[in-house]
Amino acid sequence: MPDTFAYSVPEDRALETVRASFKGPINFIDTAASYGDGESERRIGLVIRECGGIPDGVVVATKADRDLTTGDFSGDQMRRSVERSLRLLGVDTLQLVHLHDAEHTTFENIMAKGGPLDVLQQLKAEGVIEVIGVAGGPIDQEIRYVETGAFDAVITHNRYTLLNRSAEALLEVASARGVAVLNAAPYGSGMLAKGPDAYARYAYQAASDVMVSRTREYSAIAESHGVPLAAVALQFSVRDPRVTSTIIGMTRPERIDQTVELASLVIPDQLWRDIASVAFDAEDPEASRWK
Repeated sequence: MPDTFAYSVPEDRALETVRASFKGPINFIDTAASYGDGESERRIGLVIRECGGIPDGVVVATKADRDLTTGDFSGDQMRRSVERSLRLLGVDTLQLVHLHDAEHTTFENIMAKGGPLDVLQQLKAEGVIEVIGVAGGPIDQEIRYVETGAFDAVITHNRYTLLNRSAEALLEVASARGVAVLNAAPYGSGMLAKGPDAYARYAYQAASDVMVSRTREYSAIAESHGVPLAAVALQFSVRDPRVTSTIIGMTRPERIDQTVELASLVIPDQLWRDIASVAFDAEDPEASRWK
């Protein structure tokens, strides 16, 4: 997805990364029909076929998407999206399917009889889908869907990080209802892992001067305690009891072991107290997209 992340990953390295994931301690892979318009699912599916199926104990989650060409967000499109995901991943059943990017249509359309949610529920009744979740951007929308009681999981991305806490209300609502919270992009698309000098982007767009400055503050605090900033950013999510799983992007096989090390590193309590002194955003980092 070079248009989104400003870089791409060659297929051979992507396949090695998936293979390393299946062999390692991380047991959850997140993808979507729209990621590379099926290319992500296709690559993951190649490794699933090599393994003779999804390895025991591993969950591969995907997302049902609108038609990226026409914008069709109908119930029929959800069925087509799911059928293509089954084919590309090479499986008979999808363990977890999220209704994806509902901000591109209306709540009324999603909830209508014969609409996207209705069709996903039919597919669950047919045994094609095991669990239904919802994944999107705007937090008010995410909360509205969680409150319907129709979803067992919710993904938020770029909105619960060191730099941005706009998903705080969603975490509260979801955890109170027993809905699994999957927190994606704790590195804010990469800046909180690579640093602003190497990758000055947040939420798939150029980072603001304020975000760059705050990242430097966080980095200085982490360095003063002898801890990598990436470990702090990752554990900010992992250590929160309201977060069921933390989703990060990996582009190289060695990132598997490196990520486990970052998640396991002992971070002193004083560092978290120092981090609390730095301001953060509470507004949607992609607000301009929804205007």
